[in-house]
Amino acid sequence: MLVVAKRSARQARVKVIVQMRHLGVSAPDELHQQVKGLSVAALVHDSARLRPSRSPAPVTAATKSSLSSLAHRIQSLDTEIATLDEQITSLVHAAAPDLIGLFGVGPDTAASLLVAADDNPERLHSEAAWARMCGVAPIPADSGKVTGHHRLHRGGDRQANSALWRIVMVRIAHDPDTRAYFERRVKEGRTKRDVIRILKRYVAREVYRYLPRG
Repeated sequence: MLVVAKRSARQARVKVIVQMRHLGVSAPDELHQQVKGLSVAALVHDSARLRPSRSPAPVTAATKSSLSSLAHRIQSLDTEIATLDEQITSLVHAAAPDLIGLFGVGPDTAASLLVAADDNPERLHSEAAWARMCGVAPIPADSGKVTGHHRLHRGGDRQANSALWRIVMVRIAHDPDTRAYFERRVKEGRTKRDVIRILKRYVAREVYRYLPRG
């Protein structure tokens, strides 16, 4: 439930940022120049301090009022997300402390995997069943004279699959052994997508050992 609430808050935050960007583009020239090119943090900070009453032009005043309102909404969402983060992190540490200790597994990623496991307890009877549930079990894709190839599994829990993908991406970027393996397999002729699929399968096997049972 906390993950759903946080996901909703983050989606709402993205929508508000897009709305602020659009307002900045269509704003009167002086205000447009004031907010043009700002980072999200700077845009929110500066917009929250705008004072519509100091602008005699109705359009400028209305735009400032809108930007200020949206900026305060983002600040409220940031507070909400931070509170949910604390609650999720606490629960994840209590439920699976060893899982969150794995390289590349943060609170959000661990929460997604735990939610998937809890929603599908009947599929935790084996590591292979867990891999299928996550959509990372290899499916043969041989054709003609080409053999030994597999395709991506399009089924399974998409949130769990996305969590495994994030772990793999972090490891490719920051773990020398994973990076070396990735580059070696690509040089051998594998596509990057295929190597990522293989790595997701490895990570699913590793994660399975740390999932709570019962």
